[in-house]
Parts: sequence; C-alpha cells; structure tokens
Amino acid sequence: MEKEKKLRGRVTIPTDVDVVPQTLELYERWGADAIRDCDGTDFPAELRAVGAKVYSTYYTTRKDNAWAKANPDEVQQCYIMTAFRMAENGPLKIELMDDISPELMQPNTRDDIKRWWEVVDRTTGEPISPDAWRYEDGFVIIDEPVPYHEYTVSFLCYLIWDPVHMYNAVVNDWQNVEHQITFDVRQPKTHKFTMERLRKFIAEHPYVSVIRYTTFFHQFTLVFDALKREKYVDWYGYSASVSPYILEQFEKEVGYTFRPEFIIDQGYFNNQYRVPSKEFRDFQAFQRREVAKLAKEMVDITHECGKEAMMFLGDHWIGTEPFMEEFASIGLDAVVGSVGNGSTLRLISDIPGVKYTEGRFLPYFFPDTFHEGGDPVREAKENWVTARRAILRKPIDRIGYGGYLKLACDFPEFLDYVESVCDEFRLLYENAKGTTPYCVKTVAVLNSWGKMRAWGCHMVHHALYQKQNYSYAGVIEALSGAPFDVKFISFEDIIADPKVLDGIDVIINVGDGDTAHTGGVYWENPTISAAIRGFIANGGGFIGVGQPSGHQYQGRYFQLAGAMGVEKETGFTLNYDKYNWDEHREHFITADCTKEIDFGEGQKNIFAHAGTTILRQKDKEVQMAVNDFGKGRTVYISGLPYSFENSRLLYRSILWAAHGEEILHQWYSTNFNVEVHAFVKNGKYCVVNNTYVPQKTTVYRGDGTSFDLEMAANEILWYEI
Repeated sequence: MEKEKKLRGRVTIPTDVDVVPQTLELYERWGADAIRDCDGTDFPAELRAVGAKVYSTYYTTRKDNAWAKANPDEVQQCYIMTAFRMAENGPLKIELMDDISPELMQPNTRDDIKRWWEVVDRTTGEPISPDAWRYEDGFVIIDEPVPYHEYTVSFLCYLIWDPVHMYNAVVNDWQNVEHQITFDVRQPKTHKFTMERLRKFIAEHPYVSVIRYTTFFHQFTLVFDALKREKYVDWYGYSASVSPYILEQFEKEVGYTFRPEFIIDQGYFNNQYRVPSKEFRDFQAFQRREVAKLAKEMVDITHECGKEAMMFLGDHWIGTEPFMEEFASIGLDAVVGSVGNGSTLRLISDIPGVKYTEGRFLPYFFPDTFHEGGDPVREAKENWVTARRAILRKPIDRIGYGGYLKLACDFPEFLDYVESVCDEFRLLYENAKGTTPYCVKTVAVLNSWGKMRAWGCHMVHHALYQKQNYSYAGVIEALSGAPFDVKFISFEDIIADPKVLDGIDVIINVGDGDTAHTGGVYWENPTISAAIRGFIANGGGFIGVGQPSGHQYQGRYFQLAGAMGVEKETGFTLNYDKYNWDEHREHFITADCTKEIDFGEGQKNIFAHAGTTILRQKDKEVQMAVNDFGKGRTVYISGLPYSFENSRLLYRSILWAAHGEEILHQWYSTNFNVEVHAFVKNGKYCVVNNTYVPQKTTVYRGDGTSFDLEMAANEILWYEI
C-alpha cells in the first residue's frame, strides 16, 4: 500500500476583512492556493500579497442600483401566472400580485400589455381576445367571462430585487439592506454599460487573478410569496430570461409569433418534469446561442486584461447549459459549482471545454448551519463521503468552501475535519488524474433532455430531496460513483439518428409516466419505439424503473410492455385474468441482498405477462421482474431509492441485462458498502469504505485474484497495480 504524501494546493477558501489572521492560518493548514470573497464581503488588502490566486465574485446583473434606477426600462423581467380564478355571473376581477412578494416583482405596464400579456380561459385552454379584458390598478378585469369557467393571467414583471440577493438576505436575516435590482445585459444601453463596467472593475482590482462570474445574465426561476418564503423554484427555469426586446429577436429567428404560454405552460413553467414543447426547445436553443455570444464578449475582455474567467454553475446561469455545444464557444477557463452529492459532483466534473473544474463543498458558512448547537462536521462529513464516490469516477480539479469564514472559526472540530478532507482530496487527485477509471459497461440514461441536462434534470439547487422523484435521483446517484461509462441521450437524439444507440450496452428509463424523464407522448413516435425494441431484440439490455415508457396509447400503458414483460393495470384491462404471480427469489441480480429490497413506495397495479420471471411481488403487485426479449434482456424495478445496497442491486441489474455476469469479480468488493476503483493507466487502484463504521470485505483485482480487508470508517486505501 502506498504511503500518503503531503501535498498542497487545489483548495479555495473564503475570507472577509474581519478574519485576516484566521484566513492566513487556514490558508496554511488547509494547504490552500486560492482565496475568494463572498456576497456581501470585501477582499482584505492585507491578503493581496500572500501569493494566492484571488477569486473575485463578479455580478454582471446587479450591484449597481444607480444604473438600474436610471434605466428602469432595462431592468430584468420574468413571466408569472396568477392563480386560477373562477368566474360567476358578472365581471371577473383577477389580482395579479396575489401571494407574490411585492419586494421581488413589479408588473411591467410600460410595454404593450395587450401584446405581451395573455388571459387564458383554462376551461377551454384558449386565450381570450385582448379586447375582452382590461387592466386597472393591479387587477385584470374580464367584463363578460363565461360563468364558471376558470381564468388565469400571464404577465411580465420587473425583477426589482435580485432573487439570489433576496434569498441571501432572508436566510441571513439581513436587516435594512438595500435591495439589489437586476438589470438586463441583453439590452443595448445596459450591454454597452456592462462591458465598460467590466473593464473598469478589472482595472481597479489588479490583485484579482480570477473573475468568478456569478453567473452571466438570467436567473433561474425563483419566486417568493408575500411572506418572503420560496413559492416556486426551478433551477432550470427560463421564465426570468424574457423581455419584449428578447422576444422580438426570437420571433425574427424562428418565424412565428411568440405566446406567453410557451413559457407559462399552464402554470408548470416548462419545469424539468414536463415533456418540452417544440416552441420551448426553440426558445432554449435561441437563448443558448445569444447568451453564449454575449458571455464570450465578457470572457474575451477578461482574457485581454490578463485574468482568468470562471463561471459559477448556478444563480444567473440560464442559457449556459454546460454540456451543449454553445457552451464551449464561450471560452471559459473554469466552472465552479455547489456539490450536494455525487450527482451534482458529476454535473460539474463532466463539463467539457474548460481548463479546470471546481466543487464548492457544503456546508456553506451560513448561520443556518453555523450556530450554537449546530453540527457542521456531520454535514461536512456526509457531503464529502457522498461526493467522494463520484470524484473517484471523474475528479474535479479543485475543491473549495464558501460563505462567511468568521462563522466557521467558532467550530475548531470542523476546521480539523476540512483539513483532512483537503489532504485526502489532493492524494486522490494525484492518483486518479489524467485517466479514465475502469468501466464495466456503457450505460445510457434515456429521457427528454439528454445530454443538455446530464446528471441533474431531476434536481433543485444543492440537490434538495424531492419525495416524488426518489427513483430517478436514486438511479443517477448510484451511477455517479459506479464503474460505468454513463451517457445521457434524448428521444430527439433517436429521432435524428437511431444509430445513437450503437455502442450502448444498457438503456435506463426511469420516472413517472408522462413526465420528461420517461418520455410521455414521445412514445407515440414509431421511430422511437421501433428503435428501442430493435435495440433490445438484437442483444441490448433495458432497465425500467417506476413507470418506464408510461403513456396510454394503442392499448398499452407501458409502451415497452412487450419487451419488459410487465404492464400497469390502469382499469382498462380488469376483464383480463392474470395468472403469473410466482416469485423466483434466487437470481444473479438479488444475490447480494441482505434484507427485503427497499423499493421505496414502489408501484401499484403492476402485473407480469406469461413467461416473465418475477423476482419480487407484494400482494399481487410486481415490484421486480426480468425478461428475455429476442437476444436481449430487460429488468423492471418498481422503485429504487439510493442506498449502498440498492446501488449494488442496480450494478448487478446492469451486468445481467448486458449478459455480463462472468465479469462480476473484476475490481470488485463483496461488501456493497465498500467499492473498488481502478486507474489502470496510472497503475493505481483504491478501496473505499463509504460508511461511517468499520467494514470487512473481500477485494477482487482485475485479474480475478482476491484478498480480505478490514477498513476503518470512511477509510480510503490506495494500492499499486
């Protein structure tokens, strides 16, 4: 076993003017080589000569209220929709800002409201004539609505308080803070002003080496209610990337008239669970191109002035989806993002087209964690150990922390733990850099978003848990640290060229029916269904979790019911008797199970066709089954919350579906709490205990030889091949 070496660098720490000695101490202890400021802080003059890289957080759309107030027509805007309101007899009066924070938004009555607003009869689904409604003093009035029909108003609002600044102010209980107004860099006057402002900032901050853009131009959708609570959050939301100026450009490009409904989407705002419409995909593509051109202009100025350009993957990041072709054209040096778990780690580390990537680890140094009685060590340990699995598959180049250092300094055990994390990360990076770790098979996750939202289309910022998507989150989290070459493909990819499936061993489709995750109406396209059935029949593997291919069409709910051998009873086939209920509990896939399998909430009313092998069923509801289809194999799982045991279940499912049982004992641990990662090109491999307790295991090397091992809690051990 290799002896650990003391390395330095690859670590960024936050600072402020009132913690200079503490910053210098931690800079040495944590082996840092970069120092950053945070929202609401200033970089101390005393630290400018330390020799560290200096990151300066740069806000392209705020922190200049004088400009925003002088140019109210170029303040950023957002589409919002009122609640449903039912008409009775007589006029209907709809309050626009009901339960929306008036500190955050203000209706835009400056532009032509009859052109850019829309009143929709939600009972018919049709917009009503602009002549049939009027605006008065915060209300839209429909004089002659249809009795007992429901109506909504879609309207433009100015963002008079930057949503992230508002979030920070609320979380940190900042009192009497000036509300920072969000201005729109896409518009002519502000565009010119912004480029001059950037040059001025760089000239006035010669000690800064990295301009950390937070981010570029359009904030993800973040709406607060009248009590300043989060009302609606969509980390991928485009509703705050609009203005008449932008939308007129969009119309010229696509050749059709824009409707607010393209964004509003019945009040769902095209969130990540909605199968995207053609118009919304057109709008996204338009925004990506326009944002990339403008961002490149800023990056070019940054480079011209001798600085590096780094993008924060969050806040105003809409239009800069990092896995799309337009992103690479921006020319950024680096991307930094917040690491919530393994999925968010891969969301950062897999980004192509930049020189380096950096993960900001949790906890953020905010008072919601760093308070009397708080336990930041527990949160830091969970964050690091969870993300470490993914780092071992695709390492980020740097790690860092953010927030207010003064708060962290009151927790010495936390400072000690972070020191150990920094040392462990550097050794890991040294051993793993520059090579692709051993991959068992190639796996493709199939959904409506494909590579555009690789690793993250199920998540909110910081990977906050959502009960309803536990299976998608569980599968992606398991894959983030598993020895597979993971790709993300969309239904549009298959329509464009079915050969996109060539070279893939196993396709995974997971989620609820009729969502973007499983595909919904896409399954009515014969190109898609035929291509995937053909893929399986010709020897490919398919794993469906939850309601894969779920969409009622042509006598079926699961459109791949024939291949999977299971179907969902929706009430339409109650007259058909079902006879296949026998369990076959012993199988290659379930061989490592130590207890009853955790399917989470599972699924109701799933039954198996004749000939399908049921691995688990409960009260005549199939929870897990396997099937042969032509030369291929399929696996159905009703639900898969993330756990180490379920991660092993998915691992074995992929191997079985790909006819790969014989390669199980290669770079393998018999204990599913312990994993093996091999970096063959670098002549290294490691064994990692993912739990907080000691573990015993048998480790198999790549040649099939093995040895027994006892490991301490969280331990990672490195070996020479």
